[in-house]
Amino acid sequence: MGTLLQENVILDDLKNACKNQLGMDILSAEPIRRGWLNLKWRIHTKDGVFLLKQYNKERLKKYSIPALQRIFAEQNNLHRQGFPCPKIIANQDNLFLESPLGERFMVMEYCSGKTVEPGKLSNAELYELGYYTGKLHALWEELPLAPQTTFQPPKTSLRIAYWEKVIEAAKNMGKSHLLPILEKQLRLTKSFPLENLNLDAVGWSHRDLWVDNLLFDQGKLTAILDFDRMNYDFPQLDVARAIISGALNEDKLNVQGAFAFLNGYRFYHSIGSDFLPNALKLLWYMESEWWLDTELDARKGPPKRFVQEMVWLSDHLHELDTILGNYEGG
Repeated sequence: MGTLLQENVILDDLKNACKNQLGMDILSAEPIRRGWLNLKWRIHTKDGVFLLKQYNKERLKKYSIPALQRIFAEQNNLHRQGFPCPKIIANQDNLFLESPLGERFMVMEYCSGKTVEPGKLSNAELYELGYYTGKLHALWEELPLAPQTTFQPPKTSLRIAYWEKVIEAAKNMGKSHLLPILEKQLRLTKSFPLENLNLDAVGWSHRDLWVDNLLFDQGKLTAILDFDRMNYDFPQLDVARAIISGALNEDKLNVQGAFAFLNGYRFYHSIGSDFLPNALKLLWYMESEWWLDTELDARKGPPKRFVQEMVWLSDHLHELDTILGNYEGG
């Protein structure tokens, strides 16, 4: 079945499900070509405009359905508290619905605003993002603690063995042009100060805080989207991901924009001058393994951007304290 035909079959199925489960007649639907594998439509009904999101069955295998249901309930709790995120429409208490053909989906408010290209957030937008990231982490401090973080930083000896394996694979594949990047990861890992990165600072985190999941209107943050990956982790990773996504334009980091983010964030949290350098170092330690491998030269779309971010971080890892360490925290 062709991709477009398959999408139309899924949409027809979801239209029936929306009518039967939510009493919602969909008058028209416009596809939103953003995101990976999941299908999204802007739908028009007699009650207004909403967003319809279908969850790809293969991608959904990586998630726990009960965990997602808890996350969606927490998203609605945030919305009730006035936090800028879309309200999910419920069928009684059920937020994560299932169609007659077995498609998992949700319907939520359609939020105003637009996404901004990676690295192109203004200083005002970065301040807004910092403020609401700080508020999000503060609100989540009320949630029960979890036994461990989602990301368990491996010992550097294990990561060294990983880079040695990837380097050997690149050589065997004849990809000698990748060796300078991969060998740099190995050198950095051998001297990486993992124990200095404040790994005791744990808490509930969004875990996907990058520009595609943010909406702005005239410098104001109108919505944070896609809470699917929310989990107990290192909140500093949310800060690092948001800043590297919003403030790294090609090969230049908007340092004043990064500081604007921190100025917003510290409305809710006390942070020191080493907070952001350490957060970015931890982000590199986690994500470099995800994006820098023998296929780093073939990645497209968002993964290509993530490769660029990890390469920049590895190129400047030893300079982060100098570049960002003059921030006067409070």
